[in-house]
Amino acid sequence: MTHGLDVVSDHAILLDAVREGGALALAHFKAGVTSQNKDDGTPVTEADFAVDALLKQRLRAAQPDYGWLSEETEDDDARLATTRQWMVDPIDGTRAFIKGRPHFAVVAALIDEGRPVSGVIFNPATDELFEAQAGKGALLNGKPISVTDVPEVEGCRMLGAEDMFRHPAWPQKWPPMEIAQRNSIAYRGALVASGDFDAMLVMNWKNDWDLAAADLIVHEAGGHMTSHTGDRFTYNAKDPRHRTVVAAGPALHKALHDRIGAIVLPG
Repeated sequence: MTHGLDVVSDHAILLDAVREGGALALAHFKAGVTSQNKDDGTPVTEADFAVDALLKQRLRAAQPDYGWLSEETEDDDARLATTRQWMVDPIDGTRAFIKGRPHFAVVAALIDEGRPVSGVIFNPATDELFEAQAGKGALLNGKPISVTDVPEVEGCRMLGAEDMFRHPAWPQKWPPMEIAQRNSIAYRGALVASGDFDAMLVMNWKNDWDLAAADLIVHEAGGHMTSHTGDRFTYNAKDPRHRTVVAAGPALHKALHDRIGAIVLPG
């Protein structure tokens, strides 16, 4: 076995680190949370930094040659020269975390040449641990999961912001749907992968660390996660942002793409 090239071993490392990070996040969640705003106006807590430090120590100690990209660590272009990278969001859904809502997750993925090969999303408040390895299917608490086979937009269970669907700029009005919201983008993807929801739609900028683990888990659960134009995501570019996100089972993903795929957005 060549050091640094065993995805199974790396996945075990990732699982252990995320479980430990989830326990730390949950301890903060139960004890009460204080927050501050970052320069971009988004909130951050002591727990975000504590979980980030824990994951960085565990993952980088295990594989020091891998690159690192995390929401709570200043970006280092050195990652661009690496073949593999750890991508981490120590607490995705910080707003829910601050408000005491159990809709947050500790999220981490391993990227190999631009695509995720291992991913874990752990919501410690609900004790849901979603995971996947490339080519091995997706699991929730150790049991296989799959996306739904819902074919139509009308009546589907959709994760997204209600006001987004009511926006007057849409070329056509959205049909009736069962719309729900979760602050964590990664957790939304995991809930689509598990079949708890049929689809998710995000029409604003998200980052590698929001998407990589969910992308793999949705894919391994039989679904698709792409931009609204149908393009698959490539990770570890210099700019780690992505303009839009759509995730669903194959039939519903096609129906959503047919509906919105031609929309041109600014930026």
